[in-house]
Amino acid sequence: MRHYAEKLRNRGADITYIKTAELEKSLSRWIKKKGIDELNIAEPANITLKEYLGKLNIDCKIVFVDNKQFIWSIPEFNTWASSRKNLIMEDFYRTGRKNSEILLEKDGKPSGGKWNLDRENRKLPPKNGFQKKPPQHIKFSPDKITKEIIAEVERSEYPTYGKGKDFNLAVTHEDAQKALDFFIEEKLSNFGPYQDIMLTGDNVLWHSILSPYLNLGLLHPLNVIKKAELAYYQKNLPLNSIEGFIRQILGWREYMHCIYKYTGDKYLKSNWFDHERELPDIYWYPERTSMNCMASVIEEVLNTGYAHHIQRLMILSNFALLAEVNPAKVKNWFHAAFIDAYDWVMQPNVIGMGQFADGGILATKPYISSANYINKMSDYCQNCTYNHNHRTGEDACPFNYLYWAFLHKNNEKLRDIGRMKLILKNLDRINKKELKQIMTHADDFLKSLK
Repeated sequence: MRHYAEKLRNRGADITYIKTAELEKSLSRWIKKKGIDELNIAEPANITLKEYLGKLNIDCKIVFVDNKQFIWSIPEFNTWASSRKNLIMEDFYRTGRKNSEILLEKDGKPSGGKWNLDRENRKLPPKNGFQKKPPQHIKFSPDKITKEIIAEVERSEYPTYGKGKDFNLAVTHEDAQKALDFFIEEKLSNFGPYQDIMLTGDNVLWHSILSPYLNLGLLHPLNVIKKAELAYYQKNLPLNSIEGFIRQILGWREYMHCIYKYTGDKYLKSNWFDHERELPDIYWYPERTSMNCMASVIEEVLNTGYAHHIQRLMILSNFALLAEVNPAKVKNWFHAAFIDAYDWVMQPNVIGMGQFADGGILATKPYISSANYINKMSDYCQNCTYNHNHRTGEDACPFNYLYWAFLHKNNEKLRDIGRMKLILKNLDRINKKELKQIMTHADDFLKSLK
């Protein structure tokens, strides 16, 4: 905001920048001083913020204008949703591709013959390491304004999370554009196949870290999409990487915003499994766990405010769901910890996708796994105190016994979900003696969480 205000001042714009803890009073004084009779505000993506602004006691008419940070408008989505029995993201994504004419042949069919190339984007980490390592992420040196704000945050009395000393983010449109160009030139070709892998000490890999810039408004989603599409045609980059990247924006990002507005703020109260446990302290203090995957990812979040989508879904959210944490408390932590966090994206992503608390509005099954998936997709298990192969015993990985205990506790509820039937058959194969040990391990572990 301060960089943008400075940019507008340099253009000769009349800017008033006020730092205040009392918005209503400060805004009223400014309106009176300037003689304002109508205040135009871009419609907030956040439902509660719009309600708050609409209730301000100010001597001025408030008019909400279109928010340009998204491709789909909410009326467009409501029209699309009203004629459908199920709001499936894949259908939404294909409609968005057609509407925006992205990766289409002249006959309207998808480039390459398929709409979704996700099956080509699930490569495992190479056992002998990468022939070509992921390039280091682009660097941004904090300028005077950024340094002043870091110092201001560190001096503040507000509770904070994370570390500011290694701040490395774009804070202007120009630098965000450089981050986009760097991603397309250096990373996009390998983004697709390796987007799901997780490695200790590297939470970026071939990911773009463009989500904070899109969510702040420093980049426009359609411009980002078209630039990636152009790289496919001009640079002959792999279609699976291009399509996978575009789907994250034109598919998931747009879908999250529309679903959030469509379902309303009551979505925050969703709790299909009736989970009520507190969020464990390890989410704030990673040194308090011996689980290498959890400690590694949370330490990276603490340092950078970022983790890529599989780390968020299959480590952080997966553990919280298996540990029976209240979904709203999981969402609140994500909101506090991540640089791209807003209610509109965290509510559906964490509560719906991560915690399956909506009972299946967003996802077709709960995204849960044992240590088997984590070991397959990462190197975390190689340096862990726990054994990823064991379900019981002193060195058994908590992800294992929590996973099977969760399935057992929620067996009846999950049997109606088609994609869970095969998994539940595997549960039925565990003998009663071992299942009892698993349940004891899980109960003891959950009681030990603080």
